[in-house]
Amino acid sequence: MTSLPPLLLLCVCVCAAAVPPVGTQPEQVHISYPGVSGSMLVTWSTANETESVVEFGVWGGQLFSRSAKGNSSVFINEGLERRSVFIHRVTLTDLRPGTAYVYHCGSGSGWSDVFSFTALNESVSFSPRFAVFGDMGNENPQSLSRLQKDTQMGMYDAILHIGDFAYDMDEDNGRIGDEFMKQIQSIAAYTPYMTCPGNHESAFNFSHYRGRFSMPGHTENLWYSWNVGPAHIISFSTEVYFYLEYGLDLLFRQYEWLRKDLEEANRPENRALRPWIITMAHRPMYCSDDDGDDCTRFQSYVRIGRSDTTPPAPGLEELFYQHGVDLELWAHEHTYERLWPVYGFKVFNGSSEEPYVNPKAPVHIITGSAGCREKHDGFIPKPRDWSAFRSTDYGYTRMRLINYTHLYLEQVSDDQYGKVIDQIMLVKEKHGPDAWL
Repeated sequence: MTSLPPLLLLCVCVCAAAVPPVGTQPEQVHISYPGVSGSMLVTWSTANETESVVEFGVWGGQLFSRSAKGNSSVFINEGLERRSVFIHRVTLTDLRPGTAYVYHCGSGSGWSDVFSFTALNESVSFSPRFAVFGDMGNENPQSLSRLQKDTQMGMYDAILHIGDFAYDMDEDNGRIGDEFMKQIQSIAAYTPYMTCPGNHESAFNFSHYRGRFSMPGHTENLWYSWNVGPAHIISFSTEVYFYLEYGLDLLFRQYEWLRKDLEEANRPENRALRPWIITMAHRPMYCSDDDGDDCTRFQSYVRIGRSDTTPPAPGLEELFYQHGVDLELWAHEHTYERLWPVYGFKVFNGSSEEPYVNPKAPVHIITGSAGCREKHDGFIPKPRDWSAFRSTDYGYTRMRLINYTHLYLEQVSDDQYGKVIDQIMLVKEKHGPDAWL
């Protein structure tokens, strides 16, 4: 056998190494509720262009008896390599509420593993269960393994990830984002994974967040609302107050959308059906961490707005108070903090004995300790008057909407092997702005 000259052999090796692998295998599978009755949206990625197909069927019935087609779009990471992937989206329709389905996604060029989900129970008397957290990264995702086990045990009907993913999705030309989406597939392919943007998604005008997720509405996932059980849940972006280079108009558009959405949710017939109004967004209006961030360095832009813009930008505390928002979920601070019912820095407990029974102001929960490469934040030594409980343990929050009047929250410490370190029952016999009277 004749051997190749060393220089020619090197050339052959280099040329062979330059040929990129073919990637038609689905990965990064996750589901979300698209806000349309009897539906579920499946999203996944491939390195190369393929068809977008989901085959599915009722659990225990004929496997893959139904098929749905969707479409894909090219997503280009704007880093030096200009890496591109294909994001596939397929909406499954005519699902029976509360029914378990099995599915896989892909095409004739490659299929995913087989996953399952339960179609959303659309009854207003449904008591949904949630995992709630923010600030979980590809490195040091401390709470992920416990969340994986919880999900495998069927503990949640939806997951609320309140901003900051991967740290950061755009890094290494988008490979960190790819790896993170593979990590969360173990929970997000089985349970609707509902999101909002955080500051760590800001690169390239939040393109990774807008491109990788699939939330209800037509606002590129930046703000939306959806109904589940007795609740109307609103997700929005606090980042419009900070990244003005991407357009001040976004701030005003979101504010106007929030105002209209809250007005609609407060129509008597709607508030009677879904009395709980819950918001989720990344940067909190209040916190007692010592990192000099928005809520400790100065008056929160999210809370009171910005006076340094033209026109001045309105804040959200007054809007939420006027429309009787019951519960506000936040992250950003890498800690857990539960507040007393608060408005305008004043505590409005229901009573000294039962502060969360018929409170006279919204309740705030900060849950940003799921785990990331930035580790923990610390607290100022002396808590504020409105701060009820604080923990620097890694962990996450569980929430259950029990019925029209009772909502349960608990904080799980991963540092303490899943111990529940805090819990409250929020009781509201009256909802809406009249509840504050």
